[in-house]
Amino acid sequence: MRNFLPILFMALLPLAGCEGTQSVLQSTGREAGEAETLFWIATGVSVAVTLLIVVLIAIALSGKRSWRALLSHERTILYGGIALPAVVLTYLFVHSILLLEAGTSRAAGNGEPTITISGKLWWWEVTYHTAQGDIRSANELRLPVGQPVSIRLVSDNVIHSFWAPQLGGKLDMIPGRENIITMEATKPGISRGQCAEYCGGAHALMSFHVVAMPADTYDKWLVQEADPAIKPSGMLAQRGLQVFTQSGCGACHTIRGTTANGIIGPDLTHLGSRHSLAAATLPNNEQAIADWITDNQHFKPGNKMPEYAMLTADDLKALSHYLAGLK
Repeated sequence: MRNFLPILFMALLPLAGCEGTQSVLQSTGREAGEAETLFWIATGVSVAVTLLIVVLIAIALSGKRSWRALLSHERTILYGGIALPAVVLTYLFVHSILLLEAGTSRAAGNGEPTITISGKLWWWEVTYHTAQGDIRSANELRLPVGQPVSIRLVSDNVIHSFWAPQLGGKLDMIPGRENIITMEATKPGISRGQCAEYCGGAHALMSFHVVAMPADTYDKWLVQEADPAIKPSGMLAQRGLQVFTQSGCGACHTIRGTTANGIIGPDLTHLGSRHSLAAATLPNNEQAIADWITDNQHFKPGNKMPEYAMLTADDLKALSHYLAGLK
């Protein structure tokens, strides 16, 4: 019994991956839903075949002589051992091939991607292409429900792989090459994605959130996202902007509406409205922002941002307050 419990525990452990915001078995997108249907079909066929084999083995070992004779008959071997597996495997193969092409004919508009996602070390740059111009964000993808969206996937460093399990399959991001994936959210909600290709030391900490919104809400959000950052109103926030500028943060980051126009790091114009910090590594609040500024190598070793441990407690409080208020 003692030896049985660890085996049972290890057998049930994979079921933990079937729950939560990153579960492939809780689809919220059309492509993921098609893949989930294929999974259950293949699983059902596998279970049925396994049970059938177990029954046939039992008959072969201890069944009546007439039953064993039937199993060894030439027709049984021909139809049951060759024809049936060929039909089942052919069906699964054709279904899989059709599924792989599911998104190509439903590309939005003329097929030109309306969003570009670039894999960085180790975060995601998200650019929305609109008639008014490009809008840069980071580590969070927002989609309108019920509308197929073409997304361009690129990388300027190493190979990454974009994977939002609840919405669709994964696709590599290869330097010097553009790949395009089409995704369609079927219901509002927040799910989580992950880089699925090892890309360096902080690979496991390169995640993102996908926020599916009703189409009208998405359009309003996109208009707000295009606006410059709100101007700090209180003295603490004003001091925070001053600290941000004087500390040289604008050399790497952009805050539209200010003198900060860096492109090395994420755009922070609407940082406060995002669901996480540092590619879903930390929650998005003032304390987490302060912790990241002064001790980011602890949370994501090897990331490209220097630690600003030289800031005084008052300056750090003002800076984190200002950044958290950028909504």
